[in-house]
Amino acid sequence: MKDIRIGIVGGGYMGKAHAVAYAAVASVFNLKVRPVLEMVCGSSQASAEKYRSSYGFSRATSDWRVLVTDPQVDAVVIATPQKFHRAIAETAFKFGKPVFCEKPLGASLEDSRAMLLAASTAGAINMVGFNYIRTPASQYVRKLVSNNRIGDVTWFRGEHTEDFLADPMSPAKWRGRGLANGTMGDLAPHMINAARRLVGPIEKLIASIETVHCERPSGKVDNDDQAQIMCRFKNGAQGHLFFSRVATGRKMGYAYEIHGTRGAIRFDQEDQNSIDLYLMEGPESERGFRKILTGPSHPDYLPFCQGPGHGTGYQDQIIIEARDFLRAIEAKTNIWPTFQEGMEVNQIIEAARDSSFKRAWVHVCDY
Repeated sequence: MKDIRIGIVGGGYMGKAHAVAYAAVASVFNLKVRPVLEMVCGSSQASAEKYRSSYGFSRATSDWRVLVTDPQVDAVVIATPQKFHRAIAETAFKFGKPVFCEKPLGASLEDSRAMLLAASTAGAINMVGFNYIRTPASQYVRKLVSNNRIGDVTWFRGEHTEDFLADPMSPAKWRGRGLANGTMGDLAPHMINAARRLVGPIEKLIASIETVHCERPSGKVDNDDQAQIMCRFKNGAQGHLFFSRVATGRKMGYAYEIHGTRGAIRFDQEDQNSIDLYLMEGPESERGFRKILTGPSHPDYLPFCQGPGHGTGYQDQIIIEARDFLRAIEAKTNIWPTFQEGMEVNQIIEAARDSSFKRAWVHVCDY
């Protein structure tokens, strides 16, 4: 079995999640390659050494260039603030290394296009971190939609809502500075990705983006708190998307509802191990949404647990993500979601920002 020596740039919230995933993935899934935690990069040597010791890496550095250019690092995982994504990825691709990058793909549409070009030029494996769409439940929803179980999709409603900044007296710190750290850069990409995966490309939209709390104890806020998008998908379906970091009471409101000509589906990440399915079958008096609990018969569930209804969690979807990245490296073939998907999600975000400014419908292809 071939070793793939992993270098992770960033050891915070997502860096830890990826380190845990690569340490566990070979025990969960049958792989032809074996990940090895080779090097981690922190913002200081002290933090890097802390991550190395805690997560089980062989080496640590405070300079991402040292990690990316090291010949003992075979693949790079980027888990840093967005403003660093482009430079790290472009350097890694110059050395022909596979790159996994957390969402969003760069701090801007320009960044993501440059990163996609670098990946394409190098012919290197690339992947973006849209982990929520990988839950067994959402994978099963996609299967239901693709197999036409609910008929032709006519409407999609999606949201990604949380309340970590609902209190106006909470300091925003870094989250309150820079467009990429606002709700459109932080939360919106996940649900835009879900809408595209479950329904298809978005053709046109109109958006409204706003900052609810412009001043906080940490100072002036220069990015957005919440936003909504009305859209038309390429297949003709209508859609509505809402994103918020000030949605009081919502902890992980990654939720969607899909209407079709013969049924409907509802899902909420706060209950991520079930879906509600409605089918226009049988007598009208017996119809209604029924709850389906995920189990071994659903995608990517059995490797974690043999018991239906026992459930999977957040870390498990990161492990599924790590499995896909390693399989792409082994097969030397990209697996969705690639940098192309990351760029096209950013394209929709850019269109939404312009639409909000113009207060008008815009076509996504113009961006």
